[in-house]
Amino acid sequence: MHPDPAFRTKLNAADERLMLESLVREIGFGMIFFTTPDGPRVAHVALFSTGDGAVQFHLANSNALTRHLAGENALLVVNGPDSYVSPDWYEVEDQVPTWDYVSVELEGPVRKMEGNGLAVLLDDLARENEARLAPKEPWTRGKMDESTFDKMLGAITGFEMEVKAWRPTLKLSQNKPKEVRERVAVQLEAQGKRAMAHMIREWGG
Repeated sequence: MHPDPAFRTKLNAADERLMLESLVREIGFGMIFFTTPDGPRVAHVALFSTGDGAVQFHLANSNALTRHLAGENALLVVNGPDSYVSPDWYEVEDQVPTWDYVSVELEGPVRKMEGNGLAVLLDDLARENEARLAPKEPWTRGKMDESTFDKMLGAITGFEMEVKAWRPTLKLSQNKPKEVRERVAVQLEAQGKRAMAHMIREWGG
């Protein structure tokens, strides 16, 4: 998390939580960090936000983190849009280059999924992401041979993190006047960074 408090939301706690859960759900991908007996490790994971303060993911059984995470406190990072910002865009003297970005750190205890929890997670992930591909007919595991699915299911382990801490950074040029932020947004749009430009306009003020 960036140390400058300017790069936080101005929302109340409840609205900020809803916004962060929506951001995690929309991005749907992150990095889980944990220090194992063999040293620090990171895994890149597809994410499913339950909407009630938990995030679910799965790892290959061969992953270096899989045998260590259950029952431990871990760190999960979800990165949103980001972009280099040239000081020339400010049209203000004596500025330096920087990087605007959106990121959320989530921390909490992790438990291993039992029973049919992993299969439900895979169904949830497929349903949520296939819906974004409409009007394509959604993929479901009903299109697979059941024994093939079970074999693949046996090669991965599901986990759920109960998020105890949400630490967002929304570095969106908030430390610059409104007209300067708008110049940055215009330049980012010209670079094809429309999501970043939108967030500067939406959250940078």
